[in-house]
Amino acid sequence: MTKPTLADYLQLHFIVVIWGFTAILGKFLEPLSSPVVVLYRTLLAAGGMALVLYFRNQSVQIAPGERLRLLATGGLIALHWIAFFAAARIANVSVCLAGMATSSLWASLLEPLLLRRRIRSVEVFLGAVVMCGLYLIFRFEFDKIAGLLVAVLSAMLSSLFTIINSRFTQRHNALVISFYEMSGAFLTSAVFVGLLIGLGQLEGPLVPVSAYHWLWLAILSFVCTVYAYTIGIRLLRKFSPYMAVLTVNLEPVYGILLAVLIFGSAERMTPGFYVGTLVILAAVLAYPFLNRSTRKTQVQLPTST
Repeated sequence: MTKPTLADYLQLHFIVVIWGFTAILGKFLEPLSSPVVVLYRTLLAAGGMALVLYFRNQSVQIAPGERLRLLATGGLIALHWIAFFAAARIANVSVCLAGMATSSLWASLLEPLLLRRRIRSVEVFLGAVVMCGLYLIFRFEFDKIAGLLVAVLSAMLSSLFTIINSRFTQRHNALVISFYEMSGAFLTSAVFVGLLIGLGQLEGPLVPVSAYHWLWLAILSFVCTVYAYTIGIRLLRKFSPYMAVLTVNLEPVYGILLAVLIFGSAERMTPGFYVGTLVILAAVLAYPFLNRSTRKTQVQLPTST
């Protein structure tokens, strides 16, 4: 493993800041509905991934059964993103990111079921701490419970497809995985939008209404998805899994700070919210220290936000 430079450390944190910025972009894209935002994001991201693969001369040929499984996993990603952007609008960006911080709790619950490994006591303990943090947020931000619940659902879906991807990365190139999953996410979001149109339940326009919307969609697709993912894969050759996991866990911190700076009073919450969020983040950041086996695991950088 090549020793990382200062520029590598800054780039890693920059990628995490980008991921923290995605919920803010979702707010900028109003009045487009969450399914429509995901529809355009995944279409542009799949096209961007295809270009990256083309210029790298990377083949996308895989077994038909594996292709279907990757496309289905992309469907989970689409549902995750729809819930993610919806949570930011039902409540606000800060509540959305606080709910997303529960991803580690969901991973500790789902991994033993899906990967058939034993339950670790440290994960049970930290899960209980996360629940305490959620209780504090519920107690002091009762009017934003709906948004928080949608964000927690989004976090669960994020953990689910990340665990599934941990198996795919043992058999396929990460960019090939991402290309098929973005394609599957586009197909799923297209079906979702089609159903809403058919039922007369689609809120907002189907096509972006301004040049700014296209700009935000381009940033969301090419910068937050294609760029961040491809650079993240390269950085994994220089950083230990421990360092990568620890840094990615700072995403809610960066995102909440950016939201307060950009939206001002609309994102300022009660002290109880920040206490609850700090409790959740403390549990998330403590995990690598309490569970040293994290150093030995393969890291799958999230495509969650």
